[in-house]
This record gives sequence, C-alpha cells and structure tokens, in this order.
Amino acid sequence: MKLYLPAAVAFAGTLAAVPTLTSAMDFGGATPEIQNDLYPGETFSPYAQRAFPSRVYWGETHLHTGLSLDAGLFGNILTPDDAYRFARGEEIKSSTGLPAKLGRPLDWLAVTDHTDMMGIAGDIQKGAPNILAVSKGREWHEGFKKGGQAAGEAAFDLITHFAQMKVPEQMLQDYAPGSRISKNIWDQIVDAAEKYNEPGRFTAFIGYEWTSVPKGYNLHRNVILRDGAMRAKQVVPLTTQPPLGTTDPLDLYKWLEDYESKTNGQAFALAHNGNLSNGWMFPIDKTYAGGEVDTNYVEQRARWEPLYEMTQIKGDGETHPFLSPNDEFADYENWDAGNLDLTELKKDEMLAGEYAREALKRGLMLEEKLGTNPYKFGMVGATDSHTALATAEEENFFGKSVSVEPSKDRVNHPFIKSKLGEISGDLSVASGYQGVWATENTREALFDAMLRKETYATTGPRIPVRFFGGWEFTDNDLRSRAPAFLGYEKGVPMGGDLTAAPKGKSPTFMVYALRDPVGANLDRIQIVKGWLDKNGETQERVYDVAVSDGREIDAEGRCKTPVGNTVDIEAANWTNTIGASELATVWIDPDFDPRQKAFYYARVIEIPTPRWVLYDKVRFGAEIPKEAKLVHQERAYTSPIWYNPPKG
Repeated sequence: MKLYLPAAVAFAGTLAAVPTLTSAMDFGGATPEIQNDLYPGETFSPYAQRAFPSRVYWGETHLHTGLSLDAGLFGNILTPDDAYRFARGEEIKSSTGLPAKLGRPLDWLAVTDHTDMMGIAGDIQKGAPNILAVSKGREWHEGFKKGGQAAGEAAFDLITHFAQMKVPEQMLQDYAPGSRISKNIWDQIVDAAEKYNEPGRFTAFIGYEWTSVPKGYNLHRNVILRDGAMRAKQVVPLTTQPPLGTTDPLDLYKWLEDYESKTNGQAFALAHNGNLSNGWMFPIDKTYAGGEVDTNYVEQRARWEPLYEMTQIKGDGETHPFLSPNDEFADYENWDAGNLDLTELKKDEMLAGEYAREALKRGLMLEEKLGTNPYKFGMVGATDSHTALATAEEENFFGKSVSVEPSKDRVNHPFIKSKLGEISGDLSVASGYQGVWATENTREALFDAMLRKETYATTGPRIPVRFFGGWEFTDNDLRSRAPAFLGYEKGVPMGGDLTAAPKGKSPTFMVYALRDPVGANLDRIQIVKGWLDKNGETQERVYDVAVSDGREIDAEGRCKTPVGNTVDIEAANWTNTIGASELATVWIDPDFDPRQKAFYYARVIEIPTPRWVLYDKVRFGAEIPKEAKLVHQERAYTSPIWYNPPKG
C-alpha cells in the first residue's frame, strides 16, 4: 500500500482526527479501544511520555580545520572555533575571504583533524626554525610563500611523502604523539569542543582522524569520543607514521580498548572512502596489514566500527554498476579511477572490497563462516571538507579544500592528478550529512543512538526518514501522523535485528519519508535486500515500494517509469511540480526464506535537481567540462535491519 499524505500536516504532528471521548480526557490516558485502533499514545498529548526518539538531529562526523596538515597547506587558516561557529549557524569568513553561512544550522558536529603531524602546516607557512632546519621543510615553505600553483604542488608533495611514508625523520619526531607541539594541538581541539558543546542546543564531539593510507590505499578511520575533556586529555591520539604510529586497524582497536579501560569512557571508530582503497577496505581473507580475516579480526571490527561513512565529497560509496548491474540508480557519483593518490589504477576485481552494499553482503558470509559479522554497520554521511566549513548544500558548496573554494575556475581544477590519470574537479560531490534519531541533543544521547545504528546518511538534503521492521505491520499502522508509536511497539527501528521468524510469517517493513522542507520532492522509496542463499552465495535485489505521481510498480517490484525532470539549466532551478512531498508504505518481503540470513535498508530518491557545477555556471559564468554532470537525484540511505535465523 502506498500513502500520499498531505504536506501541510507536520511530520510528527497532531492526528487529523481523534474521536472525542470523555473517559480519555477525564483520566488523561487513551482508552484501550483507541490504543488498539488508531491512537497508540500513552496519554492525550501525543508528545508526552514518549519512550522513543522523536527528533532527528543533523550533523557530521568528518570535518577538517587548518590544524590538519593537508588542509593547512592548501591555505586553510580556520580553527576548530571557526568550524563550530559556522556549524551553529554563524556567518564567518572563509580562508579565501568569502562570507559563508549555512542555510540552516546543524545540530551537532565532530571536528576530526588528522593526527599525524598536527600543526605542521602552520609552522611550514610561517617558516618555523625546526621546519627550515630540514631541506624538505625549506622546500615546502618556499612553495607556500610563492602561493598559487607552487603552493599546491608543495601540498601534494607533502601528501605524497605522507602516503608513501617518506616524511623526514626529524619532522616525525617534532610532531610525534606526546611531543610538546602535539599535546598543545590536542588540548586546543578538546578545549574548542568543550567551549561550543551546549547540551540541548548544540553538541560538539571530541574526535580525530586516524589516517591510515599505506601505498595510497585509503583505510582512514575517524574516532569519536562520548566523553569530555576530563577523559580526552588523559590520552594521546593514535597516529600512523612510524616509529610510534601504525597503519593496522587492529592497533587502532587496541587504542580504543585502552582508552575505555584507562578513562572509563566510550569511543568508536568509523571508516570512510572504501572506494579509494583499491579493494582493501572490506577484506574477506587477508588484510592489507598482512593479517588474516580470522575470528579475532571480525570480532574486533564488529565491536569497534558500528558505522560506515558511505557518502562524502570523494564519492558516493553505496554501490557501483559493476556490482549492481540491475540497479539503475547505482551509477551515482562513483569514484572508480584508482587509489587515493592515483599511484595505482582501479581494476574491476577490486570493487567488491570497496562499497557498502557489497560489504553488507560479505558480512553475512563471514558471519556464517566465523560466527561474527564484521560489516554490520549503520550508514553515515559526512563532508570530509578541509575548509572547516561543513557545506553539503549544492547551492552553497565550498569545496573539498581552500584551493577549490567558490570561484570561476574551480570546476576545472583537478582533485588529484598523477602520471596515471586524474580525478577531475567536477567530480567532487557536495555530500553529505548524517541524521540521528535520538532522545535529546547531547553527546550521550547522540553517541548512544549511533551505537545502536539508529542513524542514516544523506547526500546533503535533510530528508526525515523512518524505517521499521517487524512481523505484524499492516496498512492500518500508517493511518496516523505519528506512526513511530507503532513502529517501536511492533518492531525494531533502523539498525535493529529481527530473529526467529514466526511460522508462516514474512517480515514486514514500515517506511516513510518527508521531503526536505526547503528541498526537492521525492521520486520514490526503495528497499534494498541482500541475503545469503542456500549455496552460501550472496545475492541482492532492489524493490520499489512507494512511488510518486501514480506510477505503477510492476509484478517484479519495480517502477520503470522515470519521475521526469523539471530542472531549468539556464537558471539552475527546479520546480516541485512532480514527485511527492511525502511517501509511506508497509511492505512485505515477497521472497522471504526464514532459513537465510538477510539485511534490508531503505533508499529514498529525490526528483532531479541541479548539481553544484550548474550553480557555478550560472553565478560565475564558469566553463563547465562537456562531460560534467549538471543534474542528479539526491538521496538518503537508512541503516539496515538484519534478519538472523535461529542457529541449528
């Protein structure tokens, strides 16, 4: 069943009509007749005595300031203070002097600067004595002083030295974990988060990026702490450069375990950009560090990595046409040229170890083999912006780094170029954000929601999405403006587990979404299923479960009729004359086998809208490459719900 609900009514607002019963008003609670029929609230007020999260909070777990070595070398002069002020809705000046402000404030933010050689960029810029004492340091300083192309070349040279582990030893010692410079920078990061953390209004997480990139293979993880300065200042963040650093994720897991043991705090890690790992992000037998994907590996990864950042500036990482040839929406913002520094080009056989959907499938297989699913993660979107500006709005996109902040020529500035090829500037993605269903806007509530995976990714729009799984959902459960009551009562939310299917039952899923209040209408809602078949092979299928404009879903569960396109190329505009303001449905898996492990997640697709390059064309008169995509369909990805059959 597909419901098209009136846009004028608030998402979790009042019911359209509730019978007036004296008994309900007299006693302050709903009668059993109402509760069992159309009104599941605990009392007359549908907002009182709620035991479940009723708000989605928007933010991101991946942002860099000038303290990161690469960001600083590209000219970022902004601080964590600036990043938090911007995220809270203040207008600030970018590093290039442009006034910048978000269309709407975020609810929370984690500043995650690279831990390796934090602060070195500022010292290179000013020519600190310890920098000038090293020949490479002098070379980088001179390049930065010249500015322009020379500064860019110096920055890329430092990044290449870092990726290939060839940074001069004296510099590694000066900026090593526990050094005076490193400790002062970490204190600055922690103090900024404490300053701007305001429980109930804005949450500032303490975190960092552990930048494992051996031979250019992107194996980066961000670390997020639940705690404040008292615990954070007891530790030194982990780095990757030898002799004190490590690129092995197992060592990061040990750091996390030691952190919790030493401080009695809590922390987790989340990986990103598997699409630049050349197949190493989601291994099934050997790890890049030389280890085995064994019981210890899968248990440790499952424990410490509850989330995966699957969309950001450096590409969307849900799936790839090579992996999902029957998914017409799989060809979305894919980066498939090579590893992070383009020192090795991509091969088709690498792709399966890089994308989220395939990783979820691999997780089922490894769980069957080793008893634990290491890739049982929730979905996260973030920017990975190195400008200190958390912009994921197409019309307000400040780019990956200061070198590509808004200008007439930035679209033609390659993201990276090597002897083997290049990733062109127009491929940068104005993505993404993370929605978290939490009980309140605090570190503790948001962190706990992330741990239980009640979180989802978007490519930028703030699309409210609910996704529940159970065995008893019916169309009647959607006859309310607050169906979450029954969602939690009768099932589990995104990130949850279904077990032991009742005899003769197939799982039912209740999913509903609203358009971003200032964004585009919705094209459709899809449910993506992955499963382990009777032969131990992984399978996948995409079902259209709710579509707009009265289009038909065929017997195969697909709507082959496109929603249309209202984008005005000349004006970089669109109209909401197609699509739906909201979509909702209850869907039953028609192909369920209670003996087979499976996962399900919802994908919500918007109608076509302009990409950021089109706004640059209209505002700057920029010359856009002929091959550049001007229009796309933004989307949201919920965390999965897993089905686990009884053992034996």
